[in-house]
Amino acid sequence: MPWRILTLLLLALAAAPAVARTATARIDAITSAGVELRDVRVRLHWPAQAAQGELRIEAARIEAPALGYRFTGVRWQCPLARQQGEAWRCEGPLRGQGGAPLHLAVDLSPASTDAVLSGGDARLALHRNAGSPDATQLELTRVPMLWAQALLAQAWAGGRLAAGTMDGTIALHAPDARPLQVEGRLALAGLGLESDDGSVALGDVDGTVRFDLRVPQDGGMLLSLDGGIARGEALFGNAYLALGGPPVAFGIDARQLAGGGWSAPRVEWRDGDALQAQGSAELDAQASLQSLELTARSQALAALPDRYLSGWLGLAGLSGLALDGAATARVQLDGGQLQALDLSLDQVGISDPRGRFRIEGLEGDLRQAAGGEVDSELRWRGGALYELGFGPVRLPLRSGSGTLRLREAATLEMLGGQVRLEDFSLTPPQAGAGLRVGFGLALDALDVGQLASALGWPEFRGTLSGRIPTARYADERLDFDGGLSVHLFDGRIDVGALSMERPFGVAPTLSADMSLHDLDLLDITGVFDFGSISGRLHGRIDGLRLVDWTATAFDAEFHTEPRRGVRQRISQRAVQDISSVGDASFVSSLQGRLIGLFDDFGYRRIGIGCRLANEVCAMSGLHSAGNGFTIVEGAGVPRLQVVGFNRNVDWPTLLERLAAVATGDVAPVVD
Repeated sequence: MPWRILTLLLLALAAAPAVARTATARIDAITSAGVELRDVRVRLHWPAQAAQGELRIEAARIEAPALGYRFTGVRWQCPLARQQGEAWRCEGPLRGQGGAPLHLAVDLSPASTDAVLSGGDARLALHRNAGSPDATQLELTRVPMLWAQALLAQAWAGGRLAAGTMDGTIALHAPDARPLQVEGRLALAGLGLESDDGSVALGDVDGTVRFDLRVPQDGGMLLSLDGGIARGEALFGNAYLALGGPPVAFGIDARQLAGGGWSAPRVEWRDGDALQAQGSAELDAQASLQSLELTARSQALAALPDRYLSGWLGLAGLSGLALDGAATARVQLDGGQLQALDLSLDQVGISDPRGRFRIEGLEGDLRQAAGGEVDSELRWRGGALYELGFGPVRLPLRSGSGTLRLREAATLEMLGGQVRLEDFSLTPPQAGAGLRVGFGLALDALDVGQLASALGWPEFRGTLSGRIPTARYADERLDFDGGLSVHLFDGRIDVGALSMERPFGVAPTLSADMSLHDLDLLDITGVFDFGSISGRLHGRIDGLRLVDWTATAFDAEFHTEPRRGVRQRISQRAVQDISSVGDASFVSSLQGRLIGLFDDFGYRRIGIGCRLANEVCAMSGLHSAGNGFTIVEGAGVPRLQVVGFNRNVDWPTLLERLAAVATGDVAPVVD
């Protein structure tokens, strides 16, 4: 309410006789300090001989266009009383259409205007000096962040303030024909903010901020922002930040672009030794990153996973990943796509908490460029893959056309043999496509005994060799061309049609086909403590599917084939173990009474099959007769035959029986 309007009303009342008096005014528009009131009606009623009058002001609309505020149906009614000299005071409820009632107290004098707007614990105090009418001072005490929603909408249409309060001071400067300037210093508590699409969110943020906002008359706000964050959480797409401990300092200089986007020539982030970053950025109207030039340094990589990387690591199935060492990165994006990356690593260690991999002493440079070719090199001192230790390696790299490649094959020592990585290529996510990786792999004479020992398997003996000419990773799926050969138990196991889904994610899934060629059964049964069987084993496992390394489906068949010079004998212990596992019984002829006198028996053939689906193993053998299927076909005297009668076996139960037999915990009964 401008001082001059109230003065005119008071003069009108003073000129009337000493009876009850009422003065009214109707003003089409009032403009002051960037605020415009429309269709204003003022009524001042002063009862005869009264010490105070009653003031009522109504405005159809109040707007501050530069700040984005608009109110309709505003009404304020209060008792007006003279203070000392020519000062007046009026205090009463303030109501607006669709809003909660507030309380407004105004002190008017020829020299100054003071007002206090309050609601609950919140208090907003205004002071304006008549000598500088273009300047307004505001003092905020526990003011809800929601009161700043209109101002946020001016800068970011898709942003919504959800919680928090602010304390501090704000100065508004609204000179004629010059940009509106809003500057201040605020303390924020419990700030909550989110975008319409949920891609950006802040929660429980405590901190301080200093700002200078200028709004030219032709549009395009200018913003300078500096402050510190004591604690809080933030989500930007897949990036999740959890901040606490020493405050994090930040700074931004930005200019609003036509269409609602922002250009920020200065972006700074200072988080002690954990992360120091400086650069520039550009956002579109939806706050999506369009361009970026950033230099970031970390002298303490150990702090990054918890504070900055947990969102990305969680999506990749690497939650809890541990880092140490130091790194510097320079990143350039344009159009939302990576144009250049220069990463320098200094004695970096990487460790997966689930023991899937470990890298020690990683150092060197990694350079990526969208155009042209750039060479770089990485090296590491050693590490492990699922507790399988490997030695040092050198990775000479070349980047071109957005893809990173090996310039030459890389070889590392592992399990007493060599692993050779060939034709490696990596293409970062771009243009809607996810990460893509391609490589070839050659394995030469890896010691299966060392592999078994590292994984806690029985004491296998043999070597693992083979070549996968091409492997491709895309859309969380790893597919292999070619196959692997494992020389084991004096025979060979071939692995083909190998693929993996979510290899580092939740519930990794492996698919493969396997074929067994001429394995020594005596060696196999010796390793597994499964009685003893001599002979040569052949077979296949088609459609093998492991989910989180547990078998959920396969079609398997194993059988013996005679080989010149190889005896085919089966011990009574092995017969009992087969019977215990497969719900089988042995059947003999008239020599049955003599079976207990023999330690082992001759056999003609052994054959068993299992088709696993829905945790049920459909069993089969050499041939069927009625409800039974033959597993062991005897030969010689006594002639022994082992027949299974349960064609559908519960898979978890079968695994329990196999484990019990292998550890000698079960003494099966044979009929």
